[in-house]
Amino acid sequence: MTADPASRPENAEDTVPADLTPDAARKPHDTAGRIPAGGMDQAPQAPSTGPSIAPSTAPSPAGRVSAGQPRRARDRGAFDNPLRSTQVWKPTGVRRQEVLKALGIFQRATPEHLWRMLRPTDRHDRCTRDTLNALKEQGKVRVETRLKSGHQLWVLTEKGRKEAKQLLPRNVRVSALLKPKYDAKGRPVPGEGYDEHAAAVTLTAAVFTGAGYGTPLSWQTEIAHRLPYGYTQYADLTMRAPDAGVPAMLLEVDRVNESVDDLVDKLRRYHDWFELPAPKTDETKAKAARGAAVHDFRLWSRLYPATGHEGYVPVAFVFIGKTAAQRESRMQRLKQAARRYFAGEPYPGWGAGITAVDYHQAVPVVVTELERITADPAGAAGKVWRRLGRDEWQTLGEALDNPDGDRLYAVQREQARRRKAEREAAEREARRPVCTRCGAKFTDERWQETTRSSWPGERDRLCGPCATEAADRAEVERVARRQAEEAERAAAEAPTARPRGRFGITRRR
Repeated sequence: MTADPASRPENAEDTVPADLTPDAARKPHDTAGRIPAGGMDQAPQAPSTGPSIAPSTAPSPAGRVSAGQPRRARDRGAFDNPLRSTQVWKPTGVRRQEVLKALGIFQRATPEHLWRMLRPTDRHDRCTRDTLNALKEQGKVRVETRLKSGHQLWVLTEKGRKEAKQLLPRNVRVSALLKPKYDAKGRPVPGEGYDEHAAAVTLTAAVFTGAGYGTPLSWQTEIAHRLPYGYTQYADLTMRAPDAGVPAMLLEVDRVNESVDDLVDKLRRYHDWFELPAPKTDETKAKAARGAAVHDFRLWSRLYPATGHEGYVPVAFVFIGKTAAQRESRMQRLKQAARRYFAGEPYPGWGAGITAVDYHQAVPVVVTELERITADPAGAAGKVWRRLGRDEWQTLGEALDNPDGDRLYAVQREQARRRKAEREAAEREARRPVCTRCGAKFTDERWQETTRSSWPGERDRLCGPCATEAADRAEVERVARRQAEEAERAAAEAPTARPRGRFGITRRR
């Protein structure tokens, strides 16, 4: 399960990402030979003593207690892992269906893989091995090869694949059938081509599922992301675990044997694919879109669910192997070389004081180590994740969150708006006119009155009270002046009086 298309089986299907949520309306078909679930064997059984198929992986925590998100009740068709069972059960119909569905998705698996993935609360993988042997007797599974670690590698037969296809929801791609090979004498030839990378990929899915990140139905392998320049980027794993707060995530498993440049190229191709426009996109509207609205015009939003955070679908690098120092060095070099794809951009406008980052067109990249996961009591649900660009180890939910993104931007934008308003108010206050008579500052109303004046005069340099007093004084003066003028005019217009005699007769001169 590598990113190299040439390494994929010839009859592997190239499909776009599909919704892997189990379809409750589609019940699994009944299978022949089902053993009642009540068949129980309480006798202690010996655990598997073989080493892990990935020798560099630390052993899982003692007790085999599943950590992580609380599990929800599932119907009979889903993978059901009892949480507090201390009993060892015989192979039942439910367990056989679980194994068939898991092999239908992952193609190959060891008993350890299936144990971690399907029944993480079992104390050992004995019942899983017994279930595989029971299915082998029915001709539904077979051993492809025995690994160097001593673990048997199991695959589906044609009969088993047909049944797995019936059990799995229609939106889940069933892996290609691996047909047995025979030599010239008709003897079976052990399978080849299963390498440590494929083992690490399946083990990663098993460990995550055991920590509460969905069910085996939450996973698909080798999903194709086709690019217009002729390249197809295959994801080692795609995970959908909405109940655990991860609607979708792409995983790349690296055994510290690829160059950092190759990892950066993968991120570049993922970024290019996330930028692809959706069919029949209105280019004018797409160019005008900002923030989260940009994704409405992207192809990825038609194929993957909304992430619940800013940015594209997150990409996780799971490192396994070599030394802790080598893995740490690899993370640091990847952080430096791939910054342009995950770092985001500053928000435009609003001046200084905005430190929030616009992640809407960035790829959230998280890294972890399988050794760190298996050593942590909480497994993949613990603080075993690091977001590129940060230094601390966090839970996956914390690592995917963006406290310095939209939420911080909203706070800083309000603070910037308030600071701008205060600055503009101070500047306006400094421009506020002062009364030339009493020295008082103009009120807003008086200031607005003076700005409307077409011919500013002496009165416009007075505050409201002084202007009113000046107007009243001017009015009094105007009235007095008018009365004086009228008196003057009346006196000037009055006729000259002639002297009168004793009996009122005017005397002639």
